[in-house]
Amino acid sequence: MISFAFATATRIEFGAGRSAHLPAAVAELGSRPIVCTGATPERFRTLLTGLSDARSWPVGGEPSVDDVRAGVAAAREHGADVVVGLGGGAVLDAAKLIAALVPNDGDILDYLEVIGRAQPLQARPLPFVAVPTTAGTGSEVTMNGVVTSPEHGVKVSMRHPSMLADVALVDPELTLGCPPAVTASSGLDALTQCLEPYMSPFANPLTDSFCVEGLRRAGRGLRRAYSHGDDLDARTDMALCSLLGGLALANAKLGAVHGLAGVIGGLTGAPHGLTCATLLVECCRGTVAALRERAPEHPSLGRYAAAGELLSGTASVDALLDWLAETVAMLDVPTVGQLGITPEQYPRICRQAAASSSMKGNPIVLSADELEEILRRSA
Repeated sequence: MISFAFATATRIEFGAGRSAHLPAAVAELGSRPIVCTGATPERFRTLLTGLSDARSWPVGGEPSVDDVRAGVAAAREHGADVVVGLGGGAVLDAAKLIAALVPNDGDILDYLEVIGRAQPLQARPLPFVAVPTTAGTGSEVTMNGVVTSPEHGVKVSMRHPSMLADVALVDPELTLGCPPAVTASSGLDALTQCLEPYMSPFANPLTDSFCVEGLRRAGRGLRRAYSHGDDLDARTDMALCSLLGGLALANAKLGAVHGLAGVIGGLTGAPHGLTCATLLVECCRGTVAALRERAPEHPSLGRYAAAGELLSGTASVDALLDWLAETVAMLDVPTVGQLGITPEQYPRICRQAAASSSMKGNPIVLSADELEEILRRSA
């Protein structure tokens, strides 16, 4: 018997030029917006000029606990009644967290998982409008915000169904300015977020349909978007892949790539998408090897073969692994060692990753030795 629940943003608008609807979307929700942007908000000056009584709040990288605290203080000082996230996944996460915390008492640590008290939100967050400018995390349609705690050396989440965006404006034109390195890391993250939920034991027919279309789009658009950054068709494919991956992961969980990436990102400060990209190939190889050895009849092996056809045109597990390895090499993705991880850190990384919520979506439980082997092969 099939039974599942599904949650997402209240309204999603997708397509070239949809970002022009931002002023109207904000006006429906409030009158004093605070706008979280990337480090160079002038890229979107034309878009921002349409917002009256707005305050900009730049997010220079992966947001830390203190960055979010400062953003909450700025939003309260401004009297913000609506929050806009205009940027990549880190910016959207920061905006989502600020929107959630402004109306709620206490400190962010009261609500964070793992390092905090994981209390549920008592007051409804401020309205939140998400406008992604990279095709990667799908944060515009997820109910969690990720934040770094340098003190603890980890990345952790705060999550609640009320943190879903009121409006998500996904405009592929906004990704045309992404440099090749950002296109590579965010695109491989988007691909991963379609691949892992497709293998997850929490998958359902609705998330499967998102994953299948997302993988098909990634197979068609990722390499082209990297090589020809002005190709709007390729950018559209990847923006849709990212959106579909966000819809899937929010309802079917992730896997080993994200389980390891969250820990490594907390230790190194490396961007999330880049960390996922460095781990993708060997996590897939390690999981496939474990399935073949311990669960050769597992349905995920057939799904890996189906993913191979969606990406490469050949329906086999080996075709999938070969296509991923070729793509990672073509997109010049660094190694885990180049991110600053040393072999001495492997045991700690694997212990923390094994306990992460992301790892629950892997189709088979990987042992500490298998996780360490993934890190060794990714170095």
